[in-house]
Amino acid sequence: MRYRIRLIRLPAGLLVLFFCLCCAFSDPVIEVFFSPKGGCTGSIVKNLDQAKSNVLVQAYSFTSVPIAEALVKVYKRGVRVEVILDKSQISEKYSSADFLSHAGIEVTIDFKHKIAHNKVMVIDCSIVITGSFNFTKSAEGSNAENLLVIHSEEIAKKYTENWKKHALHSEAYKAK
Repeated sequence: MRYRIRLIRLPAGLLVLFFCLCCAFSDPVIEVFFSPKGGCTGSIVKNLDQAKSNVLVQAYSFTSVPIAEALVKVYKRGVRVEVILDKSQISEKYSSADFLSHAGIEVTIDFKHKIAHNKVMVIDCSIVITGSFNFTKSAEGSNAENLLVIHSEEIAKKYTENWKKHALHSEAYKAK
């Protein structure tokens, strides 16, 4: 038995509209990582290495050398990097706040909240990295943590709006 397939020619504009609507309502791609030694740090560094325009960071504890170095590398490539840290990072012996600040990255401290317990990165307004995973050596090597890498402009927009709210009440970090 033979079937005839009839192709319908649609105007290019309709095809573009159809494609955009499909993409706009598609489910986000979500990558999931667990620690210890589950690739969380590697995933963060990989995503930072691919950043093209901007990176927003909110962190409670930040002592990870590979993540700090990746942020500086991205910044030196011309990507805008802005960091909000919890006030505990001022007195933390091994905080990345000084390292980032000395490299020229804008670092601010969120003094408004008892604990600014966020662990978030927004990359290029389209990728959100979040979870229980602190940006620390212990989080990768010995703690039980989780990390989500969410590829979604819609979700990134919500996290960016929240980041901006915290930026409004955060104060510039004075490097040591």
